[in-house]
Amino acid sequence: MTVRVIFVSPAIGPELRQARFADEASAYQGGGADGLDTADDGGGTADAGDALDEAGVRAARALRPDLPAASHRFVSPSARCRRTAAELGLADAVAQPALRGCAPGRWRGRTLDEVAAEEPEAVMAWLADPSAAPHGGESVRQLCARVAGWLDGTAAGLTGRVLVVAEPDAVRAAAVHALGVPDLAFRRLDVPPLAVVELTGRAGRWNLRLG
Repeated sequence: MTVRVIFVSPAIGPELRQARFADEASAYQGGGADGLDTADDGGGTADAGDALDEAGVRAARALRPDLPAASHRFVSPSARCRRTAAELGLADAVAQPALRGCAPGRWRGRTLDEVAAEEPEAVMAWLADPSAAPHGGESVRQLCARVAGWLDGTAAGLTGRVLVVAEPDAVRAAAVHALGVPDLAFRRLDVPPLAVVELTGRAGRWNLRLG
């Protein structure tokens, strides 16, 4: 059966404006084998209240009437994605850890400019080589494999329309998998705030729908 998976990236907020790697306050629920820290040391949910700025909230609310109804609703567990989902009327979306952003390791909470000033060679390697993870976190190649597994597993097992609020990294990785292009293409894909990207198909065969 064919399934339609509609990805929506998070609305604009402080981290996106500053090109800052996700920090502890807006990271993810539940640490895992990949070494991601929990968003709340007490086991609770990170506060998503300040994950977006006012412009981001207004933009998300404006997009809400344009989104189609969906049989299944999912969200990346980051604070900015959960807040975006709430403003889009998707507060009941089910968190999907497989759609989290690329784990930034020791760069967490820092801006790209800050890291580039202190570790220029590491940043160059990270940008040029999909298998590189100089920050000690996750490589782009690992991210792409993780998202591909979600598409060909969880998503492909569903029917109808699926609506997903996901990290920009996850949206890019999904597009790479759908097009069957090398993971080097990951860096050539731009996903602005509240971008809507639709994939149609099934496991092993996905189409990227434009327009």
